[in-house]
Formats: sequence, C-alpha cells, structure tokens
Amino acid sequence: MSGKLANIWGIVILLIAGAFYLSAYIVDKTEYAIEILLGDPVDIVMEPGLNFKLPFVTRIIYMENRLQDYDADPGAVFTKDKKEMKVDTYSKWRVSSPLKFYETVRTTAGAHARLDDIIYSQTREVLGQHTLVEIVSGNRKEIREDITLRSRQNAVNFGIEILDVRIKRADLPEANSQAVFGRMNAERRRQAKLYRSEGDEESLKIRSDADRERVEILAEAKRINEETRGEADAVATKIYADSYQKDSDFFKFLRSHDVYRNSLQEGTTLLMDAESKFFKYLK
Repeated sequence: MSGKLANIWGIVILLIAGAFYLSAYIVDKTEYAIEILLGDPVDIVMEPGLNFKLPFVTRIIYMENRLQDYDADPGAVFTKDKKEMKVDTYSKWRVSSPLKFYETVRTTAGAHARLDDIIYSQTREVLGQHTLVEIVSGNRKEIREDITLRSRQNAVNFGIEILDVRIKRADLPEANSQAVFGRMNAERRRQAKLYRSEGDEESLKIRSDADRERVEILAEAKRINEETRGEADAVATKIYADSYQKDSDFFKFLRSHDVYRNSLQEGTTLLMDAESKFFKYLK
C-alpha cells in the first residue's frame, strides 16, 4: 500500500513539474513577448523575467526590442531637374508597439519588406523636390532629416519606430555620369577662363599704375635736375659776374687764354688779320 502511495505521489510530482515546465517561459531583456491564445493575442510582456501561460493552447511570439539595422537595395530616383540617380540607403529602427507589429508585419522579414517600401517611396519623393546640384553639394543634412521624419510618420502604423535614415551612396548612371562630367569640365574651364581674364585685367592695371608711377618719378627727377642745374648755373653766373666786376681786364685775359688753349692746338693753321681782336693779348 505504501509503495502504491509513493508511486502516486511520484506521478503527481511529475505532472506538476511537467505543467510548470509547459506553462512557464522566460522573457529576455532584449525581447518583447506576446501570448497568443488560439490565434488571438491575449497578453503583451514588455519587461524581462519569468512568466506563465496556459499550456498546449497558448504559444509565445518573441520579437527584438533592440535597435536594428536595415540596409535597403539601391533604387533609382529622379531629381527635380529630371536626372536619374541610384540611391543606396540604410536605416536604424526598432519595434515600438509589439501588438501593432504582430498584427501588421508579424516578423522581422515582414518589417524589412515594409521598411523597403516606406523608405524608398519617401526618399524618391524628397529627392524629387531637389535638383542634382542641391543633393550633391547642398544641405544634405536637411534632406536626410526630411526623409527620416516622413519615413517615421509612415512607419508608426506598423508598430515600427524609425530613428534615422541615411544615404550611403548616390550614383549616376553611366550616361548621366559622362554628361555631368562634361558639364563640370566645361564649368571648370569657364571658371578658369574667368580667373585668367580677371588676372590679366589686374596685371594690366598693375602695369599701368607702375608705368604711370615711373613717368611721374622720371618727371619729378627731371624737374629736380633742371632746378638743380638752374640753381647751379645761376650760382656760376653770379660767380662769373662778381669776378668780372672785380677786374674785367684780367677776366678777359683769362678767357682769351682759354680760347687760345682750346683753338690753337698743335698743327692748327689760322688765316686771320693781324690786327684782329683775337690776337690782342698775343702782341
């Protein structure tokens, strides 16, 4: 009798342990959990820990609550000036409402498919409002924030929160690349020509200023030279005049000897009247 009682208690303990095992589940801190009873969600567990469910009729759906990445495939978009671009985007997202997430997309793969539609459509719409130059060299931060905001608003209904959308690459098709390269080359040549013309104009201005300054300096130097010579000639004339007034006969004598010295060189022949005043001091 005691042996049967021990077996019964053993069976009861096994049943209790089995029921506990089948009804208990653990939610990790990196997950959310949803209890599904006969196909309908009945409870959402947001906090980590040990929880219980009805065995056999209830199943648990787990989903990540951490920040996740989604790297979309490149897609073609058209800018405001009708230029085609291949844009490659990636985003940061997480589950914000587990129940909405389960009812709409159910799995991460479904979320990625929905994110692909949302982000691509918003990227195409935002970039379509800007020209190619604005996208390449304009305020790209403003464009990125606009895409992120629009995508976040559209993803709320799926229990998804999009934190950031960024453009990894924005390439042009080969034909457009050659055309853009040609335009950029022409623009650089035009800019270089403008710089050269401006440089030539500035060079001509500098040369003109230098020539004008040269003429002014030479004119000023000539004026100073003429004034100096005039002053020297005046002083010399005054000295001659003063000397002449002191002894005019002696001055005439010296001047005549200067003339004799300069004109009567060796081998010089003069035919003149002996009574000429030129020979006054030779008599």
